[in-house]
Amino acid sequence: MASSLSKKKKAFMGMPAPLGYVPGLGRGATGFTTRSDIGPARESGDISDERHAPPPQKKKEDEPEEDDEDLNDANYDEEFGYGGSLFKNDPYEKDDEEADAIYEAIDKRQDEKRKDRREKRFKEEVEKFRQERPKIQQQFSDLKRKLTDVSYDEWLTIPEVGDARNKRQRNPRAEKLTPIPDSVLAKSAMLNQETTVLNPMEQKFGGITSSISGLSTPDIDMKKIGQARNTLMDMKLTQVSDSVSGQTVVDPKGYLTDLQSMLPNYGGDINDIKKARLLLKSVRETNPNHPPAWIASARLEEVVGKMQAARNLIMKGTEQCPKSEDVWLEAARLLPQDISKGIVAQAVKQLPNSVKLWIKAADLETELKAKKKVFRKALENIPNSVKLWKAAIELEEEEDARIMLSRAVECCSQSVDLWLALARLETYENARKVLNKARENIPTDRQIWIMAAKLEEANGNLNMVDKIIDRAIKSLEANRVDINRDQWLSDAVECEKSNNVKTCQAIIRNVIGIGLDEEDQIDTWTEDAENCTQQSAYECARAIYAHALSVYPSKRDLWLAAAYFEKDNGKRESLETLLQKAVAHCPKAEVLWLMAAKSRWLADDVQGARGILAQAFGANPNSEEIWLAAVKLESENKEYERARKLLAKACHNAPTGRVFMKSAKLEWQLNELDRALQIVDQGLESFGDFAKLWMMKGQLLEQKVMIDRAREAYQEGLRKCPASIDLWLLYSNLELRQNQVIRARSILEKGRSRNPKNELLWLHSIRLEVNADNRAIALNQMARAMQECPNSGVLWAEAIFLESKPQRKTKSIDALKVCEHDANVLLAVSNLFWSERKIQKAREWLNRTVKLEPDLGDAWAYLYKFEKTHGTEEQQNDVRQKCIQAEPRHGEQWTKISKAIDNWKMKTEDILAKCANAIQIPT
Repeated sequence: MASSLSKKKKAFMGMPAPLGYVPGLGRGATGFTTRSDIGPARESGDISDERHAPPPQKKKEDEPEEDDEDLNDANYDEEFGYGGSLFKNDPYEKDDEEADAIYEAIDKRQDEKRKDRREKRFKEEVEKFRQERPKIQQQFSDLKRKLTDVSYDEWLTIPEVGDARNKRQRNPRAEKLTPIPDSVLAKSAMLNQETTVLNPMEQKFGGITSSISGLSTPDIDMKKIGQARNTLMDMKLTQVSDSVSGQTVVDPKGYLTDLQSMLPNYGGDINDIKKARLLLKSVRETNPNHPPAWIASARLEEVVGKMQAARNLIMKGTEQCPKSEDVWLEAARLLPQDISKGIVAQAVKQLPNSVKLWIKAADLETELKAKKKVFRKALENIPNSVKLWKAAIELEEEEDARIMLSRAVECCSQSVDLWLALARLETYENARKVLNKARENIPTDRQIWIMAAKLEEANGNLNMVDKIIDRAIKSLEANRVDINRDQWLSDAVECEKSNNVKTCQAIIRNVIGIGLDEEDQIDTWTEDAENCTQQSAYECARAIYAHALSVYPSKRDLWLAAAYFEKDNGKRESLETLLQKAVAHCPKAEVLWLMAAKSRWLADDVQGARGILAQAFGANPNSEEIWLAAVKLESENKEYERARKLLAKACHNAPTGRVFMKSAKLEWQLNELDRALQIVDQGLESFGDFAKLWMMKGQLLEQKVMIDRAREAYQEGLRKCPASIDLWLLYSNLELRQNQVIRARSILEKGRSRNPKNELLWLHSIRLEVNADNRAIALNQMARAMQECPNSGVLWAEAIFLESKPQRKTKSIDALKVCEHDANVLLAVSNLFWSERKIQKAREWLNRTVKLEPDLGDAWAYLYKFEKTHGTEEQQNDVRQKCIQAEPRHGEQWTKISKAIDNWKMKTEDILAKCANAIQIPT
């Protein structure tokens, strides 16, 4: 039954009626109204007729009364009305809530429409304000970073801030303290003294009446007055004791220094000293013949400043340990020099075979004759001491030194240094005998053999040098001496530094292959040659290359490394000799032929260069590099017809895109534009994917003022070669020259989408916006570019000068942290110093840039411009010569001039001058 009732119950029972629901309206009922719907019939202010109604409630005294609404005209606003709400006492119904929500949505919609414009205006105002009035923190950020480089000494030398106080406050007068005389003190004591006894004078004259009318004289202690006078005199004498008639009697500084020297240097706890002193005393008493105990005790007293106690202890130590060399030496150190001589004399009597004591005795002598006498006495007692012999020989003249050395090698036959020193002082024949005798006594030392080889080289016996070194290796191996290859190479470098070239070469030839596996020989020898080059041992490096090429004559890379070495460090004759041998052994190596031809051409031997290239054609008939080298040789010497014929043969025998490009470029240089276009079209039929041909075609058409055809050529080239960055840039520049900024921007964006993370496309996009006065967009582009290419030196260099002047230093520091070894960043920092007129720093950074990247032509141009502005003529010539030697080929400003078709005959020197005139001084 219950279940049936629950099924019949409607779902809406117990729920509130929906909004605007009228019961019975669906049946035609019009509704009815009750008293509860319309409220009471009386006004709220009417008197109630209820007799038993409750009394009205009184308000509490502390409860504030509600203020009436302020409807004064002064509180009225045209937009918002009165200050108070007119309907705040009315009930807040559902309709009011819906209306407020609608108004709020409208206000929000209107606010969103104005939001972008408002934020943009606010951002521009903030940016303008920060540029005009940067924060103090931003202005000094670069100086704060420099504080990390300030050393402790530099920090201490920083002057203090000036004192703002006046002169009287800065220099207060010293307080004058004048001692009060004893008479004043005695008088004061007498005045305050109370007595009940009358003295005889008072009894005679009636109390305190004086015998002299009008005076009352107290009792004065003359003894105290005399003492006070003596004290005052002593003070005056002390003040004037420093100068008597202009002569200094007491040296205050020296006196203070002596006092300071008497102070203990130890700054630790006094209890530690007492413990150490007690412990050492226990050690001395337990074992009085233990020398370290006496030495440690003396040094302890020395540290705490008790020199006399230290001397007493060490002297007692010499009595307890007369056979200890260290105790005697410590005593000689602690005692004064005049006493030390006697101490050392006693020491050598106790220990006549102590080398250290004899050397100490000689050091204490001041005269040369006395030193020699001490050493000779020492050698009588210790004739086999090498150290004594060396010290004694150093004091002698050359002839006496030779006599002493002849005696020294007899006494010390195992000393290599003594044998070598004697050989240096002897004549050639005697030196040979000395060295032979040295080899007999010391058969295991290599220095004697090397000295013998140097001796033969110095006397012109060059054939003997190789034999001696060869015999040295065999003899040392026979005596079971390990042949250390690195030691022998170091000896070879030392031989070269002493101008013993043949000995150096002989050592290299005999030891260079010892201990190496066959597969490691080339790499090891190349590394050895590079190490010798770094040490400026060029003969050693040349000998290593010569030996390596004799073992591996067909290795192209080895010949190339040797050729580059001769080019950088040798003469032209040696380079050409090496290259002749190289092309004979490696006829297929094109680069060796080209280096040989260029060397002859630079020496103004055009016929010789042609002969070498003719031989190269025989060995490499279809080589593109040799064909183009021959063409360049003829064109540089103004043999244009021969160059054309060579290019025609090259296009037939060795057709490549580069050959067609060179052929068209020659015609372009000779102002044959139609013929150049014809050759380009021929090349594109076979090599449509060669981007440089498309670039050349567009540039030729642009020069002929065929803009539409040039645009079509670039578009066709980009379809065939979408990865060619230069082609994208040329197409964009064409549109910019036609004032089509929007089209140029879209081309660069398309290029970036096809070639992501490319710094050059980003760079030209940024510059396009800067030239169009869209600085905000340029900064946005730079931020995006930095995200894609965070390590791009080109972008960092552009970002430095894109910032405002106060922010450039900070940006340059950030750039150097990321791209420390990038030439473009270093060049930008150099220009930053130049713009701030820091001449010396700018010069240093520009030189650092060209040293890091000598192929960057822009760096050379800026350096030359800088020296022309701030340098001397000598500095300008130096920059010019270095640039000609480096032969730079890259750089944005450099290539604009060097690759311009009108400048094809310009040399490096002319390009440098023109590029320097074209660039602007950085600001």
